[in-house]
Amino acid sequence: QVQLVESGGGLVQPGESLRLSCAVSGSISSNAMAWYRQAPGEQRNWIGTITRSGLPTYADSVKGRFTISRDNAKNTVYLQMNSLKPEDTAVYYCKVVSGPNSGSWGQGTQVTVSS
Repeated sequence: QVQLVESGGGLVQPGESLRLSCAVSGSISSNAMAWYRQAPGEQRNWIGTITRSGLPTYADSVKGRFTISRDNAKNTVYLQMNSLKPEDTAVYYCKVVSGPNSGSWGQGTQVTVSS
């Protein structure tokens, strides 16, 4: 079973940036990968997906502020978050969404945006 480990979360002020990483224990070259987030009391929501070839798509709520990228050599997916807002506060998760080990989730990393 593949393992996904998110990191890079923390407490930042509005307008600041963070970069999250999702390190996978196996090769991701055959996988599309996605990021989700879950705020307290809310359902887990999709943020964006990056295809095997590196083409990203985003939810409207983060489009223009967040960027997903991948480094297959490092088996890692990234989420660059700019211009953070208090409403971006959530636990952020990565997920394998296609290919081998599809459906696997990481444990999440907390992002808190507050002044």
